[in-house]
Amino acid sequence: MTRSPLPVCGPEGPLRATPSAPGPAPVRAVLFDFGGTLLQIATYADRIRGVLQRPVGEREMDRLLDGLERGLTDPDVVEAQHGRDVSSRAHRHAFTTWYASVRELAPHADALYAQLRAPEHWVPYADTGPTLARLAGEGIALGVVSDVGWDLRATFAHHGLDQYFSTWVHSYAFGTEKPDPVLFGHACRELDVAPAETLMVGDHPAKDGGAAGAGLRAYVLPAGAAPGSRRGLDAVLRLTGTSLSGDGEVNAR
Repeated sequence: MTRSPLPVCGPEGPLRATPSAPGPAPVRAVLFDFGGTLLQIATYADRIRGVLQRPVGEREMDRLLDGLERGLTDPDVVEAQHGRDVSSRAHRHAFTTWYASVRELAPHADALYAQLRAPEHWVPYADTGPTLARLAGEGIALGVVSDVGWDLRATFAHHGLDQYFSTWVHSYAFGTEKPDPVLFGHACRELDVAPAETLMVGDHPAKDGGAAGAGLRAYVLPAGAAPGSRRGLDAVLRLTGTSLSGDGEVNAR
């Protein structure tokens, strides 16, 4: 019988005694999710105005956004989300089906999807650059593990952030989605670190937090941060022994 590297637990705790350890291993690598973690896309209102190329009043915009919200429960849209990130084709289909659920936006579904892939429509959070620079300066290896339908390197390069990363794990290239251990395991091997020495940071409890099932540590950020705002990445620095000062500069702890 092949045993998992993680202890098997019953309702009260591990079934077998495990050797005592002095404490958790130091973090040697940090893996980051993409959207909602390091960068966020421009607001839907701005994107809609961009594709319609005409003035859109607040009342009309509210109606369009309400339509997108209703679309999230449309049976065809819900069905299109299954396996959304396992291929580029599935990803495009999922998003364009959703955009097209609003009658006025249906002719612009492809243009809205093109925005999604365009580097200039993504905005780094205010503390993204300083956080990555500090981690890299401390010799911590960095990687991106994202459920996505296209290669993200051009987006990071557009914002001068690609220099910090040594591995890129895109779900569509592996035909699977987080929290599949395949994705986390590949990133750890690429960075030559053990899962126990690696921290996964994201904003999805099941997907990013699921890295714990692959033996990594995980930190899940609260959802809903506005594009360009501070994301709270100073918490990641504290977990690795560094911190950000109030003015955005980074200091050793």
